[in-house]
Amino acid sequence: MAKVRAPELAGRSWIGSEPLTLAELRGRFVLLDYWTFCCVNCLHVLDELRPLEERFDDVLTVIGVHSPKFVHEADHDALVAAVERYEIHHPVLDDPELSMWKQYAVKAWPTLVLVDPEGYVVHVSSGEGHVEGIGRLLDGLVAEHEAKGTLRRGDSPYVPPSPSSSPLLFPGKAVRLPDGGLLVTDSAHHSLVVLDEDLEVVRRIGSGTRGRQDGTRPSFAEPQGLALLESGHVLVADTANHLLRVLDVATGDVQTVAGTGRVWRPGDATSGPALETNLSTPWDVAVWDGRVVVAMAGTHQLWGYDGETVSVLAGTTGEGLHDGAALSAYLAQPSGLTAGTDRLWFADSETSALRWYADGSVGTAVGTGLFDFGHRDGPAGEALLQHPLGVTALPDGSVAVSDTYNGAVRRYDPATDTLSTLMTGLAEPSDAVVDGEHLLVVESAAHRVTRLRLPDEALVVDGVAQRTQRPVTEVAPGALTLTVVFTPPPGQKLDESFGPSTRLTVTATPPELLVSGAGTSTDLVRELVVQGSEGVLHVAASAASCDVDVEHAACHVTQQDWGIPVTSVVGAPARLELVLNG
Repeated sequence: MAKVRAPELAGRSWIGSEPLTLAELRGRFVLLDYWTFCCVNCLHVLDELRPLEERFDDVLTVIGVHSPKFVHEADHDALVAAVERYEIHHPVLDDPELSMWKQYAVKAWPTLVLVDPEGYVVHVSSGEGHVEGIGRLLDGLVAEHEAKGTLRRGDSPYVPPSPSSSPLLFPGKAVRLPDGGLLVTDSAHHSLVVLDEDLEVVRRIGSGTRGRQDGTRPSFAEPQGLALLESGHVLVADTANHLLRVLDVATGDVQTVAGTGRVWRPGDATSGPALETNLSTPWDVAVWDGRVVVAMAGTHQLWGYDGETVSVLAGTTGEGLHDGAALSAYLAQPSGLTAGTDRLWFADSETSALRWYADGSVGTAVGTGLFDFGHRDGPAGEALLQHPLGVTALPDGSVAVSDTYNGAVRRYDPATDTLSTLMTGLAEPSDAVVDGEHLLVVESAAHRVTRLRLPDEALVVDGVAQRTQRPVTEVAPGALTLTVVFTPPPGQKLDESFGPSTRLTVTATPPELLVSGAGTSTDLVRELVVQGSEGVLHVAASAASCDVDVEHAACHVTQQDWGIPVTSVVGAPARLELVLNG
């Protein structure tokens, strides 16, 4: 196969280093991580990369290529904040125009591209779970290039920022305690804090550094959601640890009650003993209808926890917006929960939607799909949000939505089926707690909790719809051949010991975009027939592979979901190829 020279680096600006070029980095391996800070799968990859960066620190430079989906993510200051929030310790290229995305023909977040010391692309993979394989690949390539004399060892070009001295650092969620205090997850300080009536920190719970220690000297990793239990204890969504923890507020003692600390992967159990089942980025928790509900952002589902076991309540692990029977519904990174009188409301962040769960069904109040967002008030069917992370039930039965990327708090009134704006000018609000006639709003990017009076009437915002900046793929109208190319990891082969090793599911938004070809099969090649001018193809593929000729073979399931905006253009390619790498 002919070698492909990696296109040069280009973008608006750099964070964490002086401007870099591949020419200057010649002699080192370069791993490009295409990410966007709204994407939970991208956050998983950031965690996966940490040990790889440490292991190959003298030969590998990781560069985050930030390719925004939402308008807010294209703001440079918001990206700088996200780099700090997620403790990214490598250079980040700010590329709001997606020039690098186009140059490297990227199709999905996240995507990893490995460039060798001679400047050639040697590996591309989309989705999470590939870093272990990249490590094995690097083991061989480092030796190869060292023998050739093309490897140059040295320090990373990364320059760390000055440490923050803020009492709170990117707080996430809050809950009112029985004694009147307010407990807040201080996410980037990896701790919990108790605030007094003046919203000043009076007590901190946690070491302040990333960890997963139980006991009276606990540690957390990017905790988010909180729920007050009948016992008076607080359930904590320890998000980046993929755990649920229980806090005894009086003693400060913390105990893990669900999760193993390993992130859920395709093929893992989705129900079973709580401490034996893997979770995936639990973002919020709420008590509703006699049980704890978990917003499992990493699997695009709602899970239930009953004190001993966990199980799926809604969602298929497929990402999208599809209502109906809960276990066949599609969710997209649920990130906020609140118990209403007759339903559980949730913020479905990646579809910029306010949705609900009740009686085994999922419905949508506001929102239309993965790539439609904006700031528009009015009838719910026409209203728009932008990546909301929090929801709060109000005393009158309406719902306050922390409309995070619009910097606003919105109000949905089920009685009139309308959305209005309560407050604007906020810094990434991620949650709110009712406090009499006020809302205590967690302004995550301002590192504070703000007390704001609930106005008697909502302020109407005249806004426009927006769509993601992600480039639209042109395809020929009519017959279209979809091919998912899968290459097993080095030393592995497709495994059919327990049935077909591959699976491909194709749907579309709107559904009428596909005349034929929708559905699920075991073949990674699908003949589609496309009609209409534009829409989104939703493609989910998986492949199972195992070690070759090994007695106790290790097996691996590779899975990736794509949401690909397409438009029909006469003369455009009649083939669409996606890469699923192990």
